[in-house]
Amino acid sequence: MVVEYECRDGVALIHLNRSERLNAVVPALTDGLVVALTRAGEDGAGVVVLAGRGRAFCAGHDLKEPEPVETVLETRARLERIQDVTRLIRRFPGVVVAAVHGYALGAGCEFALACDLVVADEGAQFGFPEVSVGLSVTGGISRLLPHLVGLAKAKELLLLGERVPAAEALAIGLISRVAPAGEHEKVALDLATRVNARPKVAVSLAKRVLDLGLDATLEEALATEVDHALLTSLSGEGDAPREEFGRD
Repeated sequence: MVVEYECRDGVALIHLNRSERLNAVVPALTDGLVVALTRAGEDGAGVVVLAGRGRAFCAGHDLKEPEPVETVLETRARLERIQDVTRLIRRFPGVVVAAVHGYALGAGCEFALACDLVVADEGAQFGFPEVSVGLSVTGGISRLLPHLVGLAKAKELLLLGERVPAAEALAIGLISRVAPAGEHEKVALDLATRVNARPKVAVSLAKRVLDLGLDATLEEALATEVDHALLTSLSGEGDAPREEFGRD
């Protein structure tokens, strides 16, 4: 199986498993990701951890695969299938955590940055080599990347295609945190467990309000915040002991 899935105690764990090719993207891997993310929602998982087997998270499109012979419509369908991964991550009601090691390049970097939290092994490298090989970004990164690092830095990352080490990725706001070597999954699972223990309605709405805020005016954001405050007050989850506030 090129994508592995398991779910325990409300946390779904998805592994990319083309380790012999650094988990490079082919249609079977994309389809497997779509199936696994859909299943996590059907299983009622509160959090998903997305990671890679072998020496890398995902090295991007597999350029050693034969160029597909397809019509324009078939090419569009294949590209939109890759974009479905971003759609499913962003629409997932809970939190999706990427656990990155080795390379997260091209489509692999897009998969990681679509997630809500990104934990990177200290040796991880991120990058967008598409322009250098005559390709284009596809995973919604044209909207997400400027939001994360600003327009000027986003242009630099796309136009030059330079690899960004984990420490720099953290410094520029590309990722959430850096883990010691070999502990990226452990740290990601710890975060997942902590998030999964929190009130699910509040977690889901916190994710949604920030994602909606990407394209909202201030007045729209204010109105959404009121709507969500009403929903959390009616959910009954706000009855947690107040002494927990302020704790990790």
